[in-house]
This record gives sequence, structure tokens and C-alpha cells, in this order.
Amino acid sequence: MSEVRFEVSDVAEIRFCVSPLWETVASLWALRQPARHAIHLPWIKAARPLARRRDLAGAVELIEAFVRPHAWLPDFLTPPPASPLQDIDEELATVLATPHDEVRRDILVTAESRPLAPLARAVADDPAAMLPRLAGAVRAWHDAAILPHWPRMRALLEADIAYRARQLAGGGARQLFDNLHPAARWDGDRFVIADRWSQSLTVSGRGFPLMPSVFADKAPLISCSNEAAPGAVYPARAVGTLWEGLGRPVDDDRAAALGAVLGPARARLLELLRAPGTTSDLAHRTGLSAGAVSQQLGMLYDARLVQRNRQGRAVYYLCTALGLALLDGEI
Repeated sequence: MSEVRFEVSDVAEIRFCVSPLWETVASLWALRQPARHAIHLPWIKAARPLARRRDLAGAVELIEAFVRPHAWLPDFLTPPPASPLQDIDEELATVLATPHDEVRRDILVTAESRPLAPLARAVADDPAAMLPRLAGAVRAWHDAAILPHWPRMRALLEADIAYRARQLAGGGARQLFDNLHPAARWDGDRFVIADRWSQSLTVSGRGFPLMPSVFADKAPLISCSNEAAPGAVYPARAVGTLWEGLGRPVDDDRAAALGAVLGPARARLLELLRAPGTTSDLAHRTGLSAGAVSQQLGMLYDARLVQRNRQGRAVYYLCTALGLALLDGEI
């Protein structure tokens, strides 16, 4: 059993945040343990070929040195975001700014739960050389496997935060922590978690960020040691709805009927946009020019069949609820 101790003033410092860095790192738990993370099978099927790509295999191997079954993650690799919606570049800048002694200490602490992998040992031995390589690996995996799905992931995480914030406002810390997860509860001045780690942390005026997570699947996870910034990651609500439609087989008869109404190109694009996609990605998958795809997407957007969301320099398109209902024959 683990616990986090609060003083009276610490309760006022509870905050919520979303971490694309955490989701990127933790996604490899799901990729390597699909039976345990069956809820993510549609994403796993899409991510497996990415992990085998020659330009990504080395990045995945390096991250996996830290993402081991039944072992802690080093705190420096997943620091709590400083603001509610930091982007991946801001989080990786924090990782790169970590003092090398702290990197080494955090890695060695995780050896208490399971022996270190050789690549993790290499980062501990030479943080100056290996830390930029690790940050680059995380960014590469994020761009390939997480970023295309980030709009729907972020929407689910933000919805969870809104729900938890209402609990905190209506019933205080007890109602929040008692309902965070079946293995967690509020006990006097402590947040208690029924887990296998037996960790003990003290907030001590440093604030306590709570992060809902798509890929966390068990009891809430807290920082490994009191030296690190305190915080907790917990499984978000309604994750079972996250991948609805992703990887669903195409109904040829339905697709032909939609093609007759919308036009073959727009019907094909709408089907592909069950999962998020950019103009260039959709052009590659359909064989259309980027200009033609952009024109068709504009028509679908004007008809409210797709939505768009900017992530850095990329714009991702995704079916709206109306678009999905049309694809699935519900209207």
C-alpha cells in the first residue's frame, strides 16, 4: 500500500493536467502487453507496424528500456506538466533540462523494482550523451503513434478533468480521491492507494498535480521518491469509447451507396477519417493530390461531417458524430 501525506494548505494546491509525454511513454505498455490492454487493440493493431519501421525501431527499443512490466518509470522521464495543457516540446524541454545527477538517481531507483535494461544503464552512465537521444526517441514515437490520435485522446482526458473538478468543488478532497479509482481512498490527511509498491510521499507545499491517463490501467501511480515533484496518474473514465470506429471493416455496400450520394472521393475520405488524418497522409493513402484532398475535406467540413484540429504545424481531420452516424447507417 502506498500513501501521499497532505497538510491543510496542500489540499488547496491540487490541480489537474494532461501530459502527451506520459501517454507517449506509457503507450508502450499497451503495445507490448496487448492481452492486459485489450481495450486498446484497435490502436495496437495500427501501432505495431510503426514500431517495426526501420526509422522507429531504435527509438522504440530505447524507450522500452524504461517501460518494463511490473517496474517503475523513472520520474525524470515523465515529470508532471507545469501547466494544464503543455505540448510535447515543452515537456521534452523539461526532460532535457534535468540535472544529470537526478537522471542517474531516478534510473537507479527503478532498479529496486526490477533490474535495469542495458540501454537504461547506458543512459544512467552517460546522461549528457544519451538524454538528447532519449528525448528524440520519445518525440519520434509520439509523432508516429500518438499525434494522429491526440485530438480524440485529449478530448477524453479533458472530459475526465471536468468531471473530477466538479467532484472536488462539490465534495472536497474526500469525494475526489474516494471516487478516483476503486483502489484509492482519502484517509484523514492521506491519499491511500492499495498497490504493491509501499511508497510513502509527502506533498510539503510542492503542489499535487493529478493526470488522467488513457494508458494507465491499474491503481493510480505516484512519484517514485520524495526527491521528485509529487503527482499521481490515474486511469481516465470512458476509455472504452476512445477507439470506436478505428480499424472497423468497411461495409462495401454502404460505401457504394455513400459514394453515389457524396461522390467516391468524399465517401472514401470520410471512411478513412474514422481515425484522425492530415491532408498529406490522406493524399498518400488515396492516391489523390494534396490539393484535391484539401478541396474535398473543405466540402466535408462545411457539411459538418468532419472536424479539424491544429497540433503544432499539422492540421488533423476527424469524423464528427454526424459523419460517423452517416457512415454507420444510423441516419
